[in-house]
Amino acid sequence: MRFSEVARRLTGVSCPIFGVSWDPGEAKVAPARRVLVYLEDRRVLFAPWNVEVPEDCVDSILMIRQFLTNQLGQLDDRDDDIAPHLRAMRAACREFLRITDDLRQRDGGLRPWDAGTPGWMFNDALGELRAIFGVHVAQLSAKFGIDVEDDLATILPPPVSDDDGDEDASYRHRRWHRG
Repeated sequence: MRFSEVARRLTGVSCPIFGVSWDPGEAKVAPARRVLVYLEDRRVLFAPWNVEVPEDCVDSILMIRQFLTNQLGQLDDRDDDIAPHLRAMRAACREFLRITDDLRQRDGGLRPWDAGTPGWMFNDALGELRAIFGVHVAQLSAKFGIDVEDDLATILPPPVSDDDGDEDASYRHRRWHRG
């Protein structure tokens, strides 16, 4: 998805959109591009829930958290435009891992397909993580003019509509039945 389309989905974000008057420079764009390229290959962020293997999800989230930590360590003081997004995504990873660790200790394993609270909690934690990542991926894309690959773009916030909401309902319907 082109960054200009992503920018149109965001509301209430104070970030300059590319034009004649603003250019973040390659030094600022490179760290954001590295993060987005890495996330494009992490299927835990966008694959349908019913094909996910819980333990693989946990392993992938651990790798994402480590990657974000490493990227934060490489930033300098001039990279304050990207650091808050990386910290927020890393915090979402920690929360997902806290919930799944609690489920493993309490219920002896992660079984999101089982009926009841453990399955619901796992899927809820995964959905929350994806939503948080979607907001920050959208903001990084819009701030730095970086296109987002279609698979990763599925977690971006839905388009904002000025009509009576039919477009948003249609969007939710397509997302729900995509699986």
